[in-house]
Amino acid sequence: MLEQKAPPPERLTIRQLNRRDYESVWHAMQDYTDNRNQDSNDEIWLVEHDPVFTQGQAGKEEHLLFPGDIPVVKVDRGGQVTYHGPGQLVAYFLLDIRRLKIGVRDLVTHIEQCLVELLNDYGIKAYPKPDAPGVYVDEKKIASLGLRIRKGCSFHGLALNVNMDLEPFQRINPCGYSGLEMIQVGDFGGPKQLAPIQHNLVKIIAQRLKYQTLEQITGFSHE
Repeated sequence: MLEQKAPPPERLTIRQLNRRDYESVWHAMQDYTDNRNQDSNDEIWLVEHDPVFTQGQAGKEEHLLFPGDIPVVKVDRGGQVTYHGPGQLVAYFLLDIRRLKIGVRDLVTHIEQCLVELLNDYGIKAYPKPDAPGVYVDEKKIASLGLRIRKGCSFHGLALNVNMDLEPFQRINPCGYSGLEMIQVGDFGGPKQLAPIQHNLVKIIAQRLKYQTLEQITGFSHE
């Protein structure tokens, strides 16, 4: 008998949140994941955050060098400490990976390869590292990645530096690496606006994960 292939996922909701504080979006991700069921749509949330340092579950205090006036939030994703701020594209992946029939490592690889393809389209030669999640250019980091899996579903996601003030990264050891230099898309002649990069990233993700239909939403339904 021929092996039955699983049907492709039907619908992916793209939720445009524009600029928001970190904690309200984080708690909304938790709520969506805790209350979703087998029929819930997979979603990708696109957001730009107010300045904040986030410290992952394995995060060590010594990697917070001098945060100063920027708040530090301890969160439930993997990884160490990173910075979010205006001019950075953040994409959160709220996916049922059991339904997609992929593992956590597969999802990480998909996200990294989507970023590599996106940046390649702008003439930026980026690559992942097997021992350090994220995407790099010339041994400098341009995108960070951290996920959490709960009930077979993912949340948290990626942060791509586009056109931002990189100074706060000097107040930490980014992702736990002392002296790691952070760079951004705008420094390489790529777009300095988030909108075109968001559009291209979503298209690449949908193609790679084989979603059939994209649904665009702005904000949360209760707003």
